[in-house]
Amino acid sequence: MHNAAPDIVRRPPFAAERRVAVAAAEATGRLLRGHFADARAVRTKGAHGDVVTDLDLAAEELILARLRRHFPRDRILSEEAGLLDTGNARTWLVDPLDGSNNVAIGLPAYVVGIGLCVGDTPVVGVVHEPVTGRTWHAVTGQGAHDDEGVRLRGPRTGLPGPGPVLAWTQGHAVDREDRTATALRGALERRCRRVLQLWAPLLGWSLLARGTIDGFVGYRAEGVDLPPGALLAAEAGAELRTLRGAPFRPGFSGPDSGRSFVAARAETLTYVLEEVAAALRGA
Repeated sequence: MHNAAPDIVRRPPFAAERRVAVAAAEATGRLLRGHFADARAVRTKGAHGDVVTDLDLAAEELILARLRRHFPRDRILSEEAGLLDTGNARTWLVDPLDGSNNVAIGLPAYVVGIGLCVGDTPVVGVVHEPVTGRTWHAVTGQGAHDDEGVRLRGPRTGLPGPGPVLAWTQGHAVDREDRTATALRGALERRCRRVLQLWAPLLGWSLLARGTIDGFVGYRAEGVDLPPGALLAAEAGAELRTLRGAPFRPGFSGPDSGRSFVAARAETLTYVLEEVAAALRGA
């Protein structure tokens, strides 16, 4: 009589990647939380004076070291270091401190973001909020969860009152006088309950995934933040559309003109897309 072969325990896809990304984000959060009061700007970037702090650089170093140790063959695209290319089809996206401008003025509204794309498609997304110590993560096809393993169910009504509560983001390259951006923001401000401009796009994505806001609108968004945040919200039940209403695929490559979006549930999505369409006609 032969003993039956032991069952092979099969881990779900990207389980190791999710685990490493969560651990790296939470370790970085502890670093940021411990030194928040001492943060100082070390340089500016872009035409509008966005800052880089010493905490951005320290946090980035921590995350890159972890990713290189566990996944040495993967590419990494990081907010400050740029592209560390290995020729692999897998690319880690790292925003070690999303909300640097907030930190520089002492405003505790910032997060850590880590994502993994295969090709241009996000498969893992992690957002960690150092202020509260909370983490939200998603793997493609497996849903979005919090740090206690509770599945996120996504957008619901935020504040009481007429109209949805939205977050807004625009890329660093968008000029302050950009007619489309101005028209979109103005229309949303007039027709929605609240429009939050957080200076931390991943914070907006986590709010949408948790259901504390109703939608998110972005214009020429930054490529590093977009895929992990969009995956988190999509796995929590949000629908992603272009400004014209077509299905939206949140990649990081290509021109920023392809990274404008509306994200919300169906009932809010229809309302916001109608307002966006009217704004675009008048832009």
